[in-house]
Amino acid sequence: MLVRRLSVALALAGTVLLAAAPAASAHTTLQSSDPAEGAALSAAPQQVSLKFGGAFTLPADPIRITGPDGAQWSVGRATVTERTVTAPVQPSGPAGAYVLTWSIVAADGDPLTGRINFSLTAPASTPSSSAAPSSPAPAPAPSQAAQTSDDGGFPAWAWIVIAVAVVAAVAAVIVRGRRSSS
Repeated sequence: MLVRRLSVALALAGTVLLAAAPAASAHTTLQSSDPAEGAALSAAPQQVSLKFGGAFTLPADPIRITGPDGAQWSVGRATVTERTVTAPVQPSGPAGAYVLTWSIVAADGDPLTGRINFSLTAPASTPSSSAAPSSPAPAPAPSQAAQTSDDGGFPAWAWIVIAVAVVAAVAAVIVRGRRSSS
């Protein structure tokens, strides 16, 4: 009888754990960018933007742009609105292939990086000082940069509470079974 009660308790606990388990949540992914992957631009952009599908924070220097001559574009302070990172840029360099590399920190703490290849069909002209991007705004506070969203994750503390409840239920069934058999 004890074995049967223990089996029922374990089956019930397994069912609860499976029912409470969320679908596996993947890392956030890049959904779109401006410039887009493979874009051929007739004029250099004055800002770049990257839209992600999940929560993230920004590390230092999250965006870099390198031209065919190896020179780096000047990238201003990146800001986050919703799930989109935007940064002003001061392009310089010849026509040709450019690479935008980005990095973010996913909500679970894992660093993610990627690259976007695009090209300029005409040399990038450095804008005059009056048209240059204004001095970057102060960095957003960490609470503004951190995105709070529900992207399917299940908090670790909840798993711990469930596990403790399952162990307590199994222990109660065992104790009850021993008491009734004595």
